[in-house]
Amino acid sequence: MEIIHLILGKANPNRMNGVNKVVYQLASNQARTQRRVSVWGITKSLEHNYDERNFETKLFQAMKNPFLLNEILKEALLTKKKQAIFHLHGGWIPAYSSLSKYLFNNNIPFVLTPHGAYNTIAMKRSSFIKKIYFRFFEAPLLKRVSKIHCIGKSEIEGLRTIFPNTKSILLPYGFDAFKAAIQVKKQQENFIIGFIGRLDIYTKGLDLLLDAFEKFRQNVPHAKLWIIGDSNEKEKLEELIITKNLINEVILWGSKFGKEKEALLLQMDVFAHPSRNEGLPSSVLEASCMGVPCVVSEATNMGAYIQEMGAGKVVKNENVHELANAFTALYELHKKNELQVLSKNAIKMVHTFFNWDTVVNSFDKLYE
Repeated sequence: MEIIHLILGKANPNRMNGVNKVVYQLASNQARTQRRVSVWGITKSLEHNYDERNFETKLFQAMKNPFLLNEILKEALLTKKKQAIFHLHGGWIPAYSSLSKYLFNNNIPFVLTPHGAYNTIAMKRSSFIKKIYFRFFEAPLLKRVSKIHCIGKSEIEGLRTIFPNTKSILLPYGFDAFKAAIQVKKQQENFIIGFIGRLDIYTKGLDLLLDAFEKFRQNVPHAKLWIIGDSNEKEKLEELIITKNLINEVILWGSKFGKEKEALLLQMDVFAHPSRNEGLPSSVLEASCMGVPCVVSEATNMGAYIQEMGAGKVVKNENVHELANAFTALYELHKKNELQVLSKNAIKMVHTFFNWDTVVNSFDKLYE
């Protein structure tokens, strides 16, 4: 049976789109372990503008009306009947409502990974509109789906509040640990806290991060905050930085990829991810596998792993006081040259819980 991942986009890992990154890694490792796999992308541009990959990628034109399906896509779906299972990625996507109905009516099985879409915090945003949308579009989709893959506990809990079910399966994604050893950091004057991700101020908790950093700097004035990423909210973020008089202490690097991003990561002393809503943030795994201790909110679904392995600090959601205290605790370890212990634990955590060889086998249960 072929596994076909269906997404909005092209599964390009060199983009600030977490869903596309994890789908790329999942498909790559499924293909590497001799599973038949391909990715189908619904996209505005049909240009195959990405690096070579070990799985087939098909692109289908996105329609102006987001609820409509491309006729070529419909025909392609029918050719895979009894030959494949479709794996849809993302939630609150209008095209998926029509797609799920088409698959269900043609007896073509499919599973869904919402990627944090049903997290309790996510449900609070535009709650009135979401309730209406859920009733008419999302709930029917969930009734048609064979299984619902949840990446974290918060997503299972959020889904239960709006759609009690026995379809949910909890499985973490794996991660390609491209750095297996800690590079010894040179003693530097500044203590650098870093963040990598889409500049979604509310969802990623960047307002909380700035507030906590402002408090932390009262005792550690030589601290710096590096934010890597981009979006149309960059100007709004810059305004927040100016308002807090942190223009010389916070650096907005914009989007960085590959060696450039790795070089910046290796200079960070601590990685912060105080998100209000996540599936499983790949940037936390990226930092961890390079030996950067992480401070994360409970909403990231990384807390249990970090606590078990002693790889950083976990704080309550939307708690600026705890976030600032976590930075202080790690800074005290830094002064004693004891952050190396957490660095080693972070690397061990990625290899223990997010090893793709183990994770890929677990995913077979999703497709049964």
